Amino acid sequence: MTESAPTSETGSPAEPGSSPRPQSLMLTFFGIHVLGTGTALSSASVIDAFARVDVGEDAVRSTLTRMVGRELLERHRRGRRMYFSLTPRAAEVLADGQERIHRTGAVNRAWDGTWTLVGFSLPESWRRERHDLRSRLMWAGFGPLQSGLWVAPGRVDVAPIAAELGLGDRIRAFHGEAAAPTEAGDLLRTAFDVDAIADGYRAFLARWGDGAAPGEARDDLGRLLLLHTDWLDLVRRDPHLPAEHLPADWPAEAAETLFRDLSVRFEPGARRIAEEILDRWEPEG
Repeated sequence: MTESAPTSETGSPAEPGSSPRPQSLMLTFFGIHVLGTGTALSSASVIDAFARVDVGEDAVRSTLTRMVGRELLERHRRGRRMYFSLTPRAAEVLADGQERIHRTGAVNRAWDGTWTLVGFSLPESWRRERHDLRSRLMWAGFGPLQSGLWVAPGRVDVAPIAAELGLGDRIRAFHGEAAAPTEAGDLLRTAFDVDAIADGYRAFLARWGDGAAPGEARDDLGRLLLLHTDWLDLVRRDPHLPAEHLPADWPAEAAETLFRDLSVRFEPGARRIAEEILDRWEPEG
């Protein structure tokens, strides 16, 4: 599967423990309720849904408009109503996120000692290309080892990233193992902010640990939306570091268990409410 990442168009995760940004909420919402259905949702029903997490009508409308401009949503007019569906680009981003949430898991216990290294050199004037490349590398599990050299544990297919950005002639990728005097643990601490990743999981546990949703969620539809948005933000920040080189009290496993337990609790009610309030339409073609 091609690794797709937030870029200058798709946005970045919110800081751990902070309120999710409207675009992050919107992507998660469409991932839960639209991805794989081939349907579009009316703006009025999206406004109704987002009121349940205290996001106002103006913010919803402006977010929908921005996401159309960034080619994440497609707008459809049907009579006096406006409907929105996922673009193929957004569907790819969301499908990759769902893969990480449901299959990859938060704890990497299967690392074989292999690293992927990526070197690149871009002109200083290529600021957007540099930003997009770094965003995609971070999403694919890379961290900066030194200037122009990024590293990720495991074997990562870099070719789709280079092809998507049109940077194939600017990127060099290698697979290999660390050799003395380099230690794997030192590589992790140099390339990744291990403490910040752990703090993100601890913030999630603190925010959701009492089994209740944050105050801005009014029902299970809102609770599931906030829960999945918070967790996906964590997944986007976590490069799936090998467990054998992490502290014994690494909080990812406890956070993932809590996420899955709460998802099971909130999903039935969220689906029921969605069936009641969401105005769906299936665009032709």
